Amino acid sequence: MTSILTNVAAMAALQTLRAINDSLEETQNHVSSGYRVEKAADNAAYWSIATTMRSDNKALSAVSDALGLGAAKVDTAYSAMDSAVDVVTEIKAKLVAATEKGVDRTKIQEEIKQLQAQLLSIAQSASFSGENWVAGNETKSVVSSFVRDGNGNTSVTTTDYKLDSSSTGNVLFGVSGGAIETSSGIIGSSNGTIGSIYSMDITSFGTDGISLALTAVELGLEAMTRAASQLGSISTRIQLQEDFVSALSDSIDSGVGRLVDANMEEESSKLTALQTQQQLAIQSLSIANSSAQNILSLFRS
Repeated sequence: MTSILTNVAAMAALQTLRAINDSLEETQNHVSSGYRVEKAADNAAYWSIATTMRSDNKALSAVSDALGLGAAKVDTAYSAMDSAVDVVTEIKAKLVAATEKGVDRTKIQEEIKQLQAQLLSIAQSASFSGENWVAGNETKSVVSSFVRDGNGNTSVTTTDYKLDSSSTGNVLFGVSGGAIETSSGIIGSSNGTIGSIYSMDITSFGTDGISLALTAVELGLEAMTRAASQLGSISTRIQLQEDFVSALSDSIDSGVGRLVDANMEEESSKLTALQTQQQLAIQSLSIANSSAQNILSLFRS
């Protein structure tokens, strides 16, 4: 039975066309955005996981920047310590020269005095972003990672380096009231009657005094070498952590992509199929609508 009031075929064709158009719009959104899950309505669980992991990845990006800053501080300190070792080695050589009989120790002391001034200059200049790792007596920290545990709790971990200004410590000078204190640290701490490496004056030293000075300088070199080794170890650890954070960030990006990214080959094939279905549905609706027009021929005389 054909009715001019209710066109069942047209209604069915229209429903089919609407469904195809909805699917086509969804697929076009996937193709244009590149996302299979772009908003919570697409898949609440996957969207929630992806949003959280993207947030964590931004935190890891900040950690990577902090590691770079920490590496720069450590590298600055290491360069200063390495330069100071060279200067103290020169002082050692001058002391050896002073053991020669008939040598004018006053002139040698003038050279040593310049080297001592250079040690202070190195310590003063070894500051990066307001922090000096070769002068002081405290704990320095470098951000190393952002951690989320199984319960969802987050924390930031650090790598610590303890500054010790004792005579056998790991800094060149101590700090007092924010200023470098030349009476403490490897270079500034007194070594008995000869004073410190920074303050010693060999002008009046006898053979025994020169020998004691050589011993003090040798002990200072050993302490500075240990400090440089510690800084080198921390620098290596920071580099390893930078590599790990970079790899971890890439892994998170990859994991999030598997959850929410659209498969473009699949979406392309689906888009072509839906466009064909849309054309057929439009044709079907056109045929259904034209069937009512055919009734007019029954009433023509």
